[in-house]
Amino acid sequence: MKEDIKSAAIQSLVNSRFPEMNQEGIELLHEYFVERKLAKGDILIHEGDIAPSIVLVGKGMLRQYYYKNKKDVTEHFSYEGCVLMCIESMLKQEPSRLIVEAIEPTVLYEFSYNGLLKLAENSLEINRFYRKVLEFSLITSQIRADSLRFETARERYNLLMKMHPEIIKRAPLAHIASYLLMTPETLSRVRSNVL
Repeated sequence: MKEDIKSAAIQSLVNSRFPEMNQEGIELLHEYFVERKLAKGDILIHEGDIAPSIVLVGKGMLRQYYYKNKKDVTEHFSYEGCVLMCIESMLKQEPSRLIVEAIEPTVLYEFSYNGLLKLAENSLEINRFYRKVLEFSLITSQIRADSLRFETARERYNLLMKMHPEIIKRAPLAHIASYLLMTPETLSRVRSNVL
């Protein structure tokens, strides 16, 4: 069962980021991703921690958030097959301003950043994989930034529904509202087509 979840998560990741990866690369990923379990409410990364790894979600859901004006603001959700990185902290090896919390019981797989760099020096497949993961993360961040800058509340909600229906189905409404940079009341109006 454990290996099935891990294999499915890795295969989903490879298919979405680097489908041409060879079997040797897939086996290396399988070897280096280490399993960890979190209960709902557990914190994976605290504010001030240095993010040590790339995280692949095998089962469950995580959210990244930060505090602004004493309110928590959700920046990102990750669920089965998704990668989670506190990218600035990990790449610069500096304390994170983000917090990562399990919002469901979660099985995740961590690939240490230092281990990934060492492996990428010796494996062209892992090097390409790492580049594809970073590219995907940057593109996703740009799409989100553009959505927040240029789209209405309804358009942001519709985009989330189209691209990530799992978030709509599973995440608490307060977290979805903060992710979309709207109040819970505005989200409620958007959901009931009043806006």
